[in-house]
Amino acid sequence: MRHSHIAIIGAPLDLGAGRRGVDMGPSAVRVANLNGRLAELGYVVEDLGNVPVVQPESQPEGQPQAKYLPQITETCVRLAEMVERALAEDKFPLVLGGDHSIAVGTVSGVSKHVRDHDGKLGMIWIDAHTDMNTPGTSPSGNVHGMPLACCIGAGPGELTRIFGYSPKVDPANVALVGIRSVDEKERVNVQHSGVHVFTMRDIDERGLGPVIEEAIRIASSGTVGFHVSLDMDAVDPQEAPGVGTPVRGGITYREAHLAMETLNDTGKMLSMEVVEVNPVIDEVNRTAILAVELVLSAMGKRIL
Repeated sequence: MRHSHIAIIGAPLDLGAGRRGVDMGPSAVRVANLNGRLAELGYVVEDLGNVPVVQPESQPEGQPQAKYLPQITETCVRLAEMVERALAEDKFPLVLGGDHSIAVGTVSGVSKHVRDHDGKLGMIWIDAHTDMNTPGTSPSGNVHGMPLACCIGAGPGELTRIFGYSPKVDPANVALVGIRSVDEKERVNVQHSGVHVFTMRDIDERGLGPVIEEAIRIASSGTVGFHVSLDMDAVDPQEAPGVGTPVRGGITYREAHLAMETLNDTGKMLSMEVVEVNPVIDEVNRTAILAVELVLSAMGKRIL
């Protein structure tokens, strides 16, 4: 289903990450002319600004197993409300991160809207990491390694029960694509979760096209549509150097565009977020520019 209106929401949060800088990601993507490029595709673009976020310098770190949890929860609740409101107004929510912990807010808002209309939500999570740690398994306590666990009901209650219910997405309708870095204890969480994981080996052996087609089938089975969560570290650092947690051996430039174009072909994408752009370690805004290009492919831009 193609929306004529896009609501852009910035979530400049870096409380969930170990490395600073992704709070500037939404600005970097906007500087790369996201709004204007989307308008050229024929969309009515409304930029709703940024969700208010506190600065870590002014806040206590809190419990070491889940650092800044109250502050991250507050931001995610605000974001969830904005996303739900955009969908209620028949606008496509496009969220700009920030670290990946903001996905709990985005997904909560989309899930609530779909649930209120007696529907079921699927999700395609494109990432170098599975993001399925919990406070009990995380080696760092950084919440940006936990958001997918929270979305399927396995994280801290403050995040899993936004809007009073959990899980936000059935694990059977979740597909992870591009995985190549998983913590040791986190691996057990993933194996017992019920989510479908496509590692870089799967992409190497099968090709990105068949993998993304299967991911779409999983996220679409019995659902009204799916949310797309794109962590820019899914793309190889040679193409996307400015990310929160770069890992060698990722998706290529053309594979990333193929994935976005194929997702658009389905007409079933309900919402999207792009996270972990870190201009502090980027090269002349290359990663933000690529993020804009990938969003455009996801929203319908074609070669011909």
